[in-house]
Order: sequence, then C-alpha cells, then structure tokens
Amino acid sequence: MILTDTHTHLYSEEFDEDRTVLIQRAIEAGVSRFFIPSIDSNYTQKMYDLETQFPENIFLMMGLHPTYVKENYLEELAHVETELSKKKFYAIGEIGIDLFWDKTFLKQQQEAFKHQIQLAKKHKLAINIHCRDAFDEVFEVLESERATNLFGIFHCFTGDYLQAQRAIDLNMKLGIGGVATFKNGKIDQFLKDIDLKHIVLETDSPYLAPVPFRGKRNESSYTKLVAEKLASIYEISIEEIARITTENSKAIFGI
Repeated sequence: MILTDTHTHLYSEEFDEDRTVLIQRAIEAGVSRFFIPSIDSNYTQKMYDLETQFPENIFLMMGLHPTYVKENYLEELAHVETELSKKKFYAIGEIGIDLFWDKTFLKQQQEAFKHQIQLAKKHKLAINIHCRDAFDEVFEVLESERATNLFGIFHCFTGDYLQAQRAIDLNMKLGIGGVATFKNGKIDQFLKDIDLKHIVLETDSPYLAPVPFRGKRNESSYTKLVAEKLASIYEISIEEIARITTENSKAIFGI
C-alpha cells in the first residue's frame, strides 16, 4: 500500500527535534510520497536539504504563500521565478488568498496568485491552492485564468458541495485531510457524492491533525488516519483509497 501526503510542511520548526524519525515513521506506515509546499524564500534551503536527504520520497513545490505576501512580495515572486529556472519542481504552491488574519494585502495577494498561476501555465505545472475565508476571491482569479492547461489541487478543501463541484469544474482535485475526521468538519457529509477520482490525501502537517490527535502536532504518518476515514465514508478498503488517491496525485504532479 502506497499512501501519498500531497501537502506537508516537513521543514517546519515544529519538526526540528525529530524530523528524520517522523519521516521514517510515516514511511513505515505506508506514506512514502511527500509533496512539500513552499511558503517563502526563508524556507527554500530547508526544502532542498530535505530533498537531498530523502530523494526517493520528497517532491518539492515552489511558490509564495498568501499570508507571506507583504511589502516585499515582488522580491519574493522574483525568487520563485529564479528557483523555477534552476531545478525541477512538481507544482507551484502553495498559492492563493487568505483573508482570515489580515485583509491589508488583498490586492497584492490577488496579483501574486494570478502571476503564479501564469507561471504554472508557463512551466506546465500544477498549482496548489491555499484558500481561507476567501472562496469568492479565489474563484474570481481562477475563473479569470481558466484554461485547459490550468489544473492542480484545492489544498485543505473546507467548502460545501457546490464549491467542491466548482473547484472540480476548474480542473482541481480536492485535498482532503484531518478536517474530514472532525465532528464539525462538515465535508464528510457530502464527500461520498464526490467521485474518488477528484480526491487526494494530505495532512498539512504540522497543522490540522486528525482525530484522535486533533489539537496536537500533525505529522505525515497520520495520512493513514485520513485514508481510514475515507474508506469508511466510501465503504471500500483503505488499500483501494490508497491506490486511487495516489494515482490521482501522480496525474497532478507527474510523478
């Protein structure tokens, strides 16, 4: 059984004490593919170090996270372009719009999101979307860039059924993680109505740990708990969930 964590921040400071151990623990649990989103230039070297340490398991994205869009966002976007010209990445991400903490840089977030979508098209890469309190704004940008060569993952999808269908219509897979295990997560109520071909697994570790670890540090080995929840929802085996969602991840990332 091969499970794929399509979104994990393994370079996070929260893993500094036991990073290698928890990666090995995930691999032993069947999670052998880790896709690493970028946040900003401060984490680039840590991402490269991870890739060097686990070249068969770690696959990198490049992008500027919306909550890191500040006064220097043009410099950060230039960094993204520079890195894309140097080496192989598997997606542009994580990119999008986040209005949960601060709306000060909404205009710049929109510009950065649009620009990075255009980079994805240029480099023939998927996008990995971050959306928090910003479905309308994210969909507005996606619609303006709608194209057959625009595709990717709606990371940490927490919308309703209609928003899920809209994301799928825009060539996006739904990234499903720990929220699917929450009593108030709501997405478990309609997931069975979404064909599994549109679903990929993720943890977003160290954030959003699934039940029974909710509120604690998340880690990639917990991808298996998300898979178990989906196996229950879809009433099929965890092996089948692993097979289908890993195949879906290969279709998105090309590996």
